[in-house]
Amino acid sequence: MTTSGRLPYPIALTGDGIQLREWRDEDLEELVHLLDEPDIARWTPMPSPFDPEAGVAYLKRARQSRANGQRIQLAITAFGDKPVGEVLLFGVDAGLREAELGYLVGASYRRRGFASTSLSLLSGYARSTLGLSRLLLRIDPANVASCAVARRCGYQLTGEPPILQEGPYGSSSLDTWELVSAGGGTRLERLRNVAARRYGRRG
Repeated sequence: MTTSGRLPYPIALTGDGIQLREWRDEDLEELVHLLDEPDIARWTPMPSPFDPEAGVAYLKRARQSRANGQRIQLAITAFGDKPVGEVLLFGVDAGLREAELGYLVGASYRRRGFASTSLSLLSGYARSTLGLSRLLLRIDPANVASCAVARRCGYQLTGEPPILQEGPYGSSSLDTWELVSAGGGTRLERLRNVAARRYGRRG
């Protein structure tokens, strides 16, 4: 990564049956379907209801942020390039070599490993290609599913003071998580890591 903190554009990452790619204008209908949901509005500062007008504005901001190198904002796609969620990297501090990540998956596509696979892919890219050493998540502790994803991918609570975030459904108190282990990688690699911890490495 350059010392200016400018992020590569465009990029695409693939693994475990999904692809992370740049958002496109033709994704608008799927984007609205994904983000017009109270659970997402509850945990993120998304507008609610999330209508086509909000979707057009969202895609425009995403395209501008990517072209300016300010953030990585990728659609999580599966089932033949269908968007099922989003994963982000932003708030890069090139001096401290740190950045924040985020992720969401639409209600129809949860409990299939899309969030953890996407977070693992982008975390691995951030460390190996961008050279970032401190990767952070901000999660409300009441968001149990998101906390489980973070833990599964090798993130742990830092103990830093909570951060207040205002959203359409009120305020959230966000805990900070940091990537401390190689919990990323492909699903097969994660399963091998679990097996190694349980039974020891062989051969």
